[in-house]
Amino acid sequence: MMIDCPLRFQDLSRSKVPPGFRGRSALTVLLWQTVQQTLFAWSPQPAYGWRRWLLRVFGAKVGKGVLVRPTVRVTYPWKVKLGNYCWIGDNAELYSLGPISIGDHAVVSQRSYLCAATHDHKDITFPLVAKPVVVEREAWIAADCFIAPGVTIGAAAIVGARSLVLRSIDPATIVAGHPADLKGHR
Repeated sequence: MMIDCPLRFQDLSRSKVPPGFRGRSALTVLLWQTVQQTLFAWSPQPAYGWRRWLLRVFGAKVGKGVLVRPTVRVTYPWKVKLGNYCWIGDNAELYSLGPISIGDHAVVSQRSYLCAATHDHKDITFPLVAKPVVVEREAWIAADCFIAPGVTIGAAAIVGARSLVLRSIDPATIVAGHPADLKGHR
């Protein structure tokens, strides 16, 4: 049963993407989406160099030896920086409406979701707000984790599988849970 509520909290008819928010033209965004769905996603598993090249062509900063699986999804590659020898697992999502940086030798495991934007729920127009996500060197985000906008995963930290990370994590710590909390030290 719906209750009639005279208050209005969000009016999506008034919501607009802020000018320049995407960081590239609508045509470039569409071209990347097409390339990601075809040339990137259909590439054979060992074609890491090909996927690194495609990401670089679209403006990502990609270090040497990076392993990105063909099922990874990147919203805006020009807002992504991948350090040397980092790994991005199957079906990981880099929701890069804001900057995402993944450090040297860091791992983002399968099905994890790094979310670099949110909405301002206090504004009736529900505008997008970019907040960077940083995964520092040698950190490991295990399978199926959600990393919230504005979060930094400290160097050598471990985020346990299926964790919900809503705040930044100190270096060399082990966290897990919903929300993630301290379990130990590396």
